[in-house]
Amino acid sequence: MLKGNVVEPDHQQLVQLLPLLPVLAELGRTEHMTETAELLGVPQSTVSRAVARASAIVGMDLLVRDGRGIRLTSAAKALLPYIDAALEDFQAGLDRVRHESDVVRGRIGVSFQHTFGEATLPLLISAFRGRHPHAAFELWQGPRDDCLQQLASGEMDFALTAPIAPEGRGIRSHPLYREPLRAVLHYRHPLAGRPSVNLSELRHDPYVTLPAGVGLRALGEALFREAGFRPRIAFEVQESTSARGLVSAGLGFSILPSAGPGSGTGQYLPKTELGLVEVPIESDLAFRQIGIAWRERTFEPDAVRLFRELVVTEGGELLAELVRARSGTP
Repeated sequence: MLKGNVVEPDHQQLVQLLPLLPVLAELGRTEHMTETAELLGVPQSTVSRAVARASAIVGMDLLVRDGRGIRLTSAAKALLPYIDAALEDFQAGLDRVRHESDVVRGRIGVSFQHTFGEATLPLLISAFRGRHPHAAFELWQGPRDDCLQQLASGEMDFALTAPIAPEGRGIRSHPLYREPLRAVLHYRHPLAGRPSVNLSELRHDPYVTLPAGVGLRALGEALFREAGFRPRIAFEVQESTSARGLVSAGLGFSILPSAGPGSGTGQYLPKTELGLVEVPIESDLAFRQIGIAWRERTFEPDAVRLFRELVVTEGGELLAELVRARSGTP
């Protein structure tokens, strides 16, 4: 409190401690420096400095070394319930103010693989922007491994990938849908008219693949292992559109998800000999699981939280028509 023009010592300590409370709260939950830094999206040195500064302000150690790890002191354990309560009260106040204003603003960062930019992500964003038109999206497009790295580094709030990201080390994920993988063949290929194909029948054909680190590359390799052979790679391209183009010209076959509604019946330009078909693969592994992942954190911006809640609770319904079209089910 102010006394004349002088800040009383106790109030000054509170002012100095307030920016450190989120770090102390997360550290109290994890009791692990590295994990706390990852969850908060800051360097480990920032967490160490915050603990040292808080200890100096309080006037006693809050953390001690315990073998190779760390241990909270009795003073820290005594403070934690009050820190958590203060942060929860402040969050409740923020939620009330935002709810009363009924306007959600803020930036939502999403990394995604190329194939989800055509329909999956636009459908989710459209549904969210219909309710919260003032929210802004920052999008980053790339291979699966790079999408997950963008998420882990804190550059992006979400990663939309296939296969779905594994949970652990501060990462949570939620499955959205699965779609079948097809053998994509030139429309004059001997197997083009078949209702399904066993990959072993393509062991002598040139293969058009995507780069290492792309989810579809790994899924295709698993299918070839099951079929008992390694394909002869003729072309490696950056995204599925180019792969389809090369197949359409008769330069090989590929393994890809359906291109979209109506695909699988054939796309032809007979005068140029360009054309392709998508044939179901005879394997229980011939699918990919699409999901969204996010970082666990103590404080989640309102726009990010609302988008996560929409995708987790309504994503399946929002994408149902797309899933039916891609899987060929009525």
